[in-house]
Amino acid sequence: MKNEEGFTLIEMLIVLTIISILLILILPNLADKNEEVQTKGCTALAEMASSQIQAYVLDHGSEPDSISELLNENYLKTDTCANGAKQIQLSPTGEVEIVSP
Repeated sequence: MKNEEGFTLIEMLIVLTIISILLILILPNLADKNEEVQTKGCTALAEMASSQIQAYVLDHGSEPDSISELLNENYLKTDTCANGAKQIQLSPTGEVEIVSP
């Protein structure tokens, strides 16, 4: 009988078990980081909208009535956060708010 080199079934099962355990430990952390990134991205969009409102005021002499004015005038490209779960809008006091659509 030839002496063939390679992995035995037991060795393959051990490697797959170790990989599975590592994935179980890593995946929850990735999900938490994804949510954190989405939240920070939405906050950054709101801050950028606030800056663009100031640019709008400099150009037009008054504040916009809504975020849609900023979209129509190309001050913003979108009013929806990257994950699509939240949007930005102007509050009655003129502040930018993050809301669920």
